Amino acid sequence: MLAFLSRFSILACFIFFCGNIIGQTLPVMTYNIRYATERDGENSWEKRKEAMVQLLEDYHPMIIGTQEGLHHQLEYLTKELGPYKYIGVARDDGKQKGEFSAILYDTTRLEVSRENTFWLMEPGDKDSIGWDAAYKRICTYGLFRDKLSGSSFWVFNAHFDHVGLEARKQSAQQIKNVLSERCDSESRVIIMGDFNSEPGSEPVQIIERWYADGLKLAREKQKEPLGTFTGWDKDAKLDRRIDYIFVHNFGVEKYLHLSERRGDGYFISDHLPVMAWLRLTQ
Repeated sequence: MLAFLSRFSILACFIFFCGNIIGQTLPVMTYNIRYATERDGENSWEKRKEAMVQLLEDYHPMIIGTQEGLHHQLEYLTKELGPYKYIGVARDDGKQKGEFSAILYDTTRLEVSRENTFWLMEPGDKDSIGWDAAYKRICTYGLFRDKLSGSSFWVFNAHFDHVGLEARKQSAQQIKNVLSERCDSESRVIIMGDFNSEPGSEPVQIIERWYADGLKLAREKQKEPLGTFTGWDKDAKLDRRIDYIFVHNFGVEKYLHLSERRGDGYFISDHLPVMAWLRLTQ
């Protein structure tokens, strides 16, 4: 009888432990932080960087997919946030010149085993402007392991061109092709970024053929604001949604567009951060 109870207790503890692991959420964020330029005047980096750190500390995402960040901005954020590191290179020279699509991650919970950055452009080209785009565009990705659950997952973070429709469509397809080379149907995948594409547009449709819009999956759904682009307008309607988190083999507990402002009433960036609380699925 005692042996039976002992085995039963062990089994119960195991089930409880597994249930807790599966039930743990993984908070992730995509955030176009706006590159630092003095031309922004009241919205310059120096006037908003502390508010950005405060927002990130308040929400404490384990993953932050950033767009437009320059090297010194990323260095500032990781220094101020403490246990965070980032992966990625700049789009102009593959090192530190120009904008990044860097992925920040909390090292207390996550570790990265693989990372890379590729340019969104025609096959065979090297480090060039793709299709009808106005600028070079990149996608940074990494394979992460959650120390809490032991589970691994991929994160792809991109910033699509704001001018070229063909470039946006081809960029979506290129990311899908790279994913197909590295992942299978059992892989956990997060695709995030500023896609400069509204719901129902061709680039979004291409991604949604294989990956789910986190907002549509969420148990607690976004009500307002529906959009993510502020354009620095204090009175913006916030009805233009161009920033997304797509997932595969994750549940989504909650999905929000965070509309916090600085003390002077201005937005912290010209985009809202998008945050999802993901759940590991069995």
